[in-house]
Order: sequence, then structure tokens, then C-alpha cells
Amino acid sequence: MTTRPRPLPFPAALGLALLLPVQAVALAGAAHAHGDTLKVVITGQQAGKVTADVTWENDGDPVEEAVAATVNAVSADGSRTAGPWRLVRGTGGAATWTTAETLPPGTWTVTVDAGFPSLGHAQQEVAVPVVDPAPPTASSGASPAPSPSGAPATATASAPPASATSPASAPASDSDDARWWTTAGVAGIALAGAAAGILLRRRRLRRL
Repeated sequence: MTTRPRPLPFPAALGLALLLPVQAVALAGAAHAHGDTLKVVITGQQAGKVTADVTWENDGDPVEEAVAATVNAVSADGSRTAGPWRLVRGTGGAATWTTAETLPPGTWTVTVDAGFPSLGHAQQEVAVPVVDPAPPTASSGASPAPSPSGAPATATASAPPASATSPASAPASDSDDARWWTTAGVAGIALAGAAAGILLRRRRLRRL
């Protein structure tokens, strides 16, 4: 035997019917507390990278979720284009976003279109200056100053003339002179002895 559920009293049913729409509105209000659009403000560039602040339109709170937004740029004369690039979180604050790519020097019309977590749009003219290269540093080493005569400072002193007699050659000449006198004396003694022998032989022959 089946039993049918008893119907709610009229006041209780009426209260439940009124409570459901109120809960739905409360949930919808909590879901859309920040608003349904994003406020995108292009703030300029840093080293050629486009920078922008992304907040909620209604209360200005920064977006905690990941932002899906594309960046496009057109040069002032329309001859060059850049993008589409995506925005990534920057380091300047919770609402700061930037690009990983850099714009070349020049004036650009930059457009940002956001699609998540809500829609947002911004367009701004951005000027990227030309960065001059750093001047070369002067060498710290100084070249040696030339001598007054024009000769290099490292030139060595000239050698003495070959005709100059060194002190070491004097003992050698003295020894040569001593040897000559010794040889001459020996030869003289030998000649004198030979002459004396001849005279003695002649005397002996005369006696015989």
C-alpha cells in the first residue's frame, strides 16, 4: 500500500517559493560582485614591452584569475604591425600586466582585447624611444712617451767600439811577451853552446 506525501501548508509553500528566487539573486550577486566587464588601461611601455593595468570595472579590484588578452600594435604610418601577443603578469603590482615581446623604436597604436574572465578593451598610442648605444670606454693603459731624440724609450745603450781593449786582454799580452823572451833566451843559450863546442874542437885539432 503506497502512501502519498502530505502537501505542505500554504504558508510554508509560499515561503519556500519566495526563498528560492532570493537565493538565486544572492548567488548571482556574489558571482558578479566585481562586475561583468574588465577595465583595461594601457600605461605605456618598459624597454619596449607594453604595460597595462587590468581591474574589475565596478570596484576597481585587481583580477586574481588568469587574464586572456591579446595585444596588437600598428606603426604610425601603418607600414608595420606587431602581435598578436598575450598579456602576462608584471612585477609592478597586482593589477600590472605586460607583454613578453618588445616593440621596435617608433610610435605605435596599441590595442588590448580581453576575453576572460570578462570582456575588456583599450587602445592607446605608445612611443618607444631609440636607445643610444653606450660609448666605448677609453683604454686605461698609456703608451710610453717618445724620447726627445725620437728613438724608442726601450732602446738599449750602444756597445763600445771594437778597437777598445778590454781589461781581460792585458794579462794575455803579458804572457805572450814572457813566452817570447823565454824562447829567445833558450835559442841564444843554444847558439852560444854550439859556438863554444866549435872553438874547443878547433883547439884540439891544432894541438894534434
